[in-house]
Amino acid sequence: MALNALKELYRENRSTLVSLFLLIAVPVVASSFLIYFFYEHQQAFMNLHFWQMLAFFMVASFTMAFALTPTTFVALISGFFLGWEGFPGVVVSYGIAAFIGYKVAQLIDHGRMTAFINHFPKAAIVMEELKNHSWELILLSRISPVLPFAFMTFVLSIIKVPLKKFLIASMAGMLPRTLFFFWVGTQASDLLHLLQDPNEGVFGKVLLIGLVVVSLFGLYYLLNNAIKKALKRSSDKNRKNI
Repeated sequence: MALNALKELYRENRSTLVSLFLLIAVPVVASSFLIYFFYEHQQAFMNLHFWQMLAFFMVASFTMAFALTPTTFVALISGFFLGWEGFPGVVVSYGIAAFIGYKVAQLIDHGRMTAFINHFPKAAIVMEELKNHSWELILLSRISPVLPFAFMTFVLSIIKVPLKKFLIASMAGMLPRTLFFFWVGTQASDLLHLLQDPNEGVFGKVLLIGLVVVSLFGLYYLLNNAIKKALKRSSDKNRKNI
């Protein structure tokens, strides 16, 4: 029965599942090419004027939305090339990327994943409970530096968290790690070394580990509570039917 459910899941949500896989795999491949590209064209990105910076962040918004550039990568190179003058641009470009990714995910999925989940009452209740805790869910998924930005955007869009909450909580949740990696970029003197092995120091490592721990434990708590509520509601319903 489980095998049949998996086959049905793949058959009815093929485009969604393929998109989710690509959103994890593409950043790994793209990062290698981009390290070489920015290293070879360093001078072109030095001392950008306002309109050039605007164009840079617009391009970055699209590349982050489609998983061509990890958000950490964008924060590092922005700090390196632009300094603190470019920090507002990074934050806004994250918001634009989140918006684009959210809308594209809706176009790809067309509600098919939700329709499939609704075939399983307990799973539908779990998803509904997660939606009821949208703020916490989005913040916790964004503060972790190890959860891929575009992938989580796709997942949160499928869950159908409210767009306004999604954008505000996404930008707020990413601020701690964005500030840190941007600062690392401003302190670097060698671009290749920065991108291949950012020197995070002891404080940086403790901070990043702390963010990962908070994110994972927080998400576990939310999911565990949602599952408990789903089981309780299902049990109560069965009792009424007896």
